[in-house]
Amino acid sequence: MITSLLIANRGEIACRIIATARKMGIRAVAVYSQADAHARHVHMADEALPIGPAPARDSYLDSAKLIAAALESGAQAVHPGYGFLSENAEFARSVLDAGLVWIGPSPASIAAMGRKDAAKALMEEAGVPVIPGYRGANQGADHLLQQAEAIGWPVLIKAVAGGGGKGMRLVEKAEDFAAALASCQRESERSFGNAEVLIERAIAHPRHIEVQIFGDSHGGMVHLFERDCSLQRRHQKVIEEAPAPGMDEATRQALCAMAIEAGRAVDYVGAGTVEFIADTSEGLRADRIWFMEMNTRLQVEHPVTEAITGVDLVEWQIRVASGEPLPLRQDQLTIHGHAIEARLYAEDPVRGFLPSIGTLHHFRLPDGRVDTGFVQGDEVTPHYDPMLAKLIHHGPTRAQAIEGLRAMAAGVECWPVKTNAGFLTRALADGDFPSGKVDTGLIARRESEWAAPAHPSPRALQAVAHATLPETPEAGPWGIAGLRLGRDAAPTMIRLSGEDGPHSVELGGKPTTPLALLCPAPGQNGWLVSEAGQTFHLTRWRPSLSAQEDSSGILLAPMPGVVVSLAVSAGDTVRKGQVMLTLEAMKMEQTLFAPFDGMVAELAVKAGQQVAADAMLARIEKEDA
Repeated sequence: MITSLLIANRGEIACRIIATARKMGIRAVAVYSQADAHARHVHMADEALPIGPAPARDSYLDSAKLIAAALESGAQAVHPGYGFLSENAEFARSVLDAGLVWIGPSPASIAAMGRKDAAKALMEEAGVPVIPGYRGANQGADHLLQQAEAIGWPVLIKAVAGGGGKGMRLVEKAEDFAAALASCQRESERSFGNAEVLIERAIAHPRHIEVQIFGDSHGGMVHLFERDCSLQRRHQKVIEEAPAPGMDEATRQALCAMAIEAGRAVDYVGAGTVEFIADTSEGLRADRIWFMEMNTRLQVEHPVTEAITGVDLVEWQIRVASGEPLPLRQDQLTIHGHAIEARLYAEDPVRGFLPSIGTLHHFRLPDGRVDTGFVQGDEVTPHYDPMLAKLIHHGPTRAQAIEGLRAMAAGVECWPVKTNAGFLTRALADGDFPSGKVDTGLIARRESEWAAPAHPSPRALQAVAHATLPETPEAGPWGIAGLRLGRDAAPTMIRLSGEDGPHSVELGGKPTTPLALLCPAPGQNGWLVSEAGQTFHLTRWRPSLSAQEDSSGILLAPMPGVVVSLAVSAGDTVRKGQVMLTLEAMKMEQTLFAPFDGMVAELAVKAGQQVAADAMLARIEKEDA
């Protein structure tokens, strides 16, 4: 058994691995970039070493720095977590060449499954069904368009080296293909260093179902049942659960057998996930399920499998990498209850899920299993994925698991950074999801409702309005729960101001405020009140002049990022809705459009330029100016 390991990662997965290492009596070594010098995983580890500047390419993606840190710390093994270099065969080989133990599958297995096109060809040879599509070497845009037309619309363009929803575009008609292809190739090149793509038929009623497999170096291999990850937004998983709703035992056995065959085809050792897509237009059937890809690492959603099986997958990874056989046989693994997980992101659903960055002045997470790399006071930067935490709940039934997770999402408190907690709360309470009517298009169909602007309830407004009144002997200090108003006080009209505008609140003699209130960060006025996953900042209303509608045609950056492409030049004539430029930040692209017909009077940026939030990007003059 290894006695020390270096975690070549950050955030919640680094914290998760450290927790298991501590339980097993293994010394854990963390690494950190300049942006993460005070991060939670750094404080949790037994030792932590700096590895460079904030950009991932100069720190967490620099294999030489990671191996040097492992050798310097005296670690015996390297655990890659997920993301970053976790599925990089060259990094795995370098770790082994340095005399260290690699906690993961062999470089050969990683390489075999690293390219989606080659992996699918391998699966076809092994008799595992694959979805129809084009996986050829000819990457010419015209040829790819011809292949897409031959497959039939709609199609999916996928990066051959991709994963995690990156480098993937749905195209429904020929005229949209060229722009989608170029965007997909740019994102793939940035994320994976490879712009090659494949084309697949898009399934009409798809569900994303995956199987957790585990192999050891003694020829043993088991599955730990399936997970359903169908609730996705732009191919990014949002809510995952195990087992899959509506899965009968015959279909489960057929699906898991396919996953085992996929693992044996590459002599798999360690934790891996075989991902399938199911056409559920005729129900969940084994003959309508196809192999998509295999992730040769631990998955973000592994906690739901742990919850229903009682297995610590990280412990299994360490034991198998140490040469031990699998701790359990297939007949010793059973499903207990239902588990569900939601990904809590630093993003603003109201603004199209744009990443939200800044200091977590107020950050409280609910009770229960919460995997996170953040604590109150931390900074959310634009350098890494915007996931703040994973909320996980296990219950005897699916309905109980969903209700428990909904309560957890509703209990999230975060300010001033925006989160998707309110969005998750609405999704989990919606009739479609609890009833099992789930496919990968559900969020797209319901997004306008789940991401609608939230407003403080009358109860929340009453609580803040009471707090605005002058302190009395009964009331106590402002901002503390349990403020009281004199029983004989006359009704009072209080006007409050929030992000959604002014509110008028009529106060009577209500003796107690129903919600706890918090004063915001030092130097800030007002009160914070949280409910249903939303945290509202409210102050006493002050009259001010309303801003005139901006007709200047100035385009501002909605978030800090990099200008990845320009579609216009100064002097060009543009039409309303025409693409102007594309920004990228926190692994997400944002396209900006012309607000009206006119001419590009000024272009203030160039491709590759880093811009701050609200920086001017361009100015358009109306045609009649």
